Amino acid sequence: MPMCKALLARGVEVQIVSTDAEPDGHIDVKLESIINYDGVPAIFFKKQWSEALKYSRALALWLDRNVAAFDVTHIHGVFSHSCLAAANACRRHRVPYVIRPLGSLDPWSLHQKQFRKQIFLRLIGARLLSDAKAIQYVSSSEKLASEDTLSMNHGVVIPLGAASSTNGVYSDHTTSPVPVVSNQRPYVLVLSRLQPTKAIDILIEAFISVLQNDKFRAWQLVIAGDGPPQYVASLKRIINERNARDSVMFRGWLDGEAKASALSQASLLALPSYHENFGLCVVEAMACGVPVLVSPHVSLAAEIEAARAGWISAVESKPLSNTLAAALGDHNELRRRGAAGRILARKFDWDSVAEMLIRLYESILLTGKPGPHDVLVPSRAAAINRSNA
Repeated sequence: MPMCKALLARGVEVQIVSTDAEPDGHIDVKLESIINYDGVPAIFFKKQWSEALKYSRALALWLDRNVAAFDVTHIHGVFSHSCLAAANACRRHRVPYVIRPLGSLDPWSLHQKQFRKQIFLRLIGARLLSDAKAIQYVSSSEKLASEDTLSMNHGVVIPLGAASSTNGVYSDHTTSPVPVVSNQRPYVLVLSRLQPTKAIDILIEAFISVLQNDKFRAWQLVIAGDGPPQYVASLKRIINERNARDSVMFRGWLDGEAKASALSQASLLALPSYHENFGLCVVEAMACGVPVLVSPHVSLAAEIEAARAGWISAVESKPLSNTLAAALGDHNELRRRGAAGRILARKFDWDSVAEMLIRLYESILLTGKPGPHDVLVPSRAAAINRSNA
């Protein structure tokens, strides 16, 4: 959605075409009519069956009738019916399309549900990818890993964007309208989907270990997110067994002002994932001047380390506790690395990202392939969303 808004702000006509699918349910929206969806024109179609494939015959028919009205189609995802339907309609009507695979083509992701994905790629996915005018990756590491695995070479790197800390989205913590904790204790923030790949259990163990030193007793770990109930219950069990309920708190999924407040008040954001295709919460934290602690498996780790915008730690309890202690024990360094992160985050401002996307669309329209161009021409783009692998 922020991508569409950023393109609209630069004069690009955008329309979202999507199923109404969301995890384990449906979005509560009017179907088969163009509506204003959070400021963006959109049309939704009922997901008829298959949580994985998200099949919708009505969506496929609409695309076949209407896709020729657009200059470029930007398909978000690979392993779903909506992505395949969009690509098929584009081929029939000779409309160029770009695919953003959402991390689904790197080796780690391809290994998940491996058999189903291999069959999909062999039968229909290979052409879906090869006929795309460009594959948009959000990091160089994603591009390298995906292209090496699938022997492709028509990818471009255009990162995800984040709201700027200067545009009013993230307010200063002294005026924040939504307090995250009821006390004045400093905290480390987790802002993520809670699932085993995020290594939140390792982080909790490391954080509790750090608290054994009296100088860190005032610190809290605030976990903002949700996930599979069984995994969340296992995290809470660790906290109960270690008698750390006063120092580790769960806030559930945060959005809007509550999310902005959580970010702006944090002293450090932690994302110690075993695998992270991009790490949008990392960019959002840096945009607020909050330093970050990430694992080497977060794709932005090299840039964070080079900019000295945070700390990098292996996903193991001992190294992670040592890194936490080093970070939390030096308030001046927290401030310095937070300031460096704010500078680094400018690279991911949505205005800059929208400009890169526009130049990609223009290059495709002018030459049929991605590449740098200085000539600006009007564009219209259809964004095919909610096509999770």
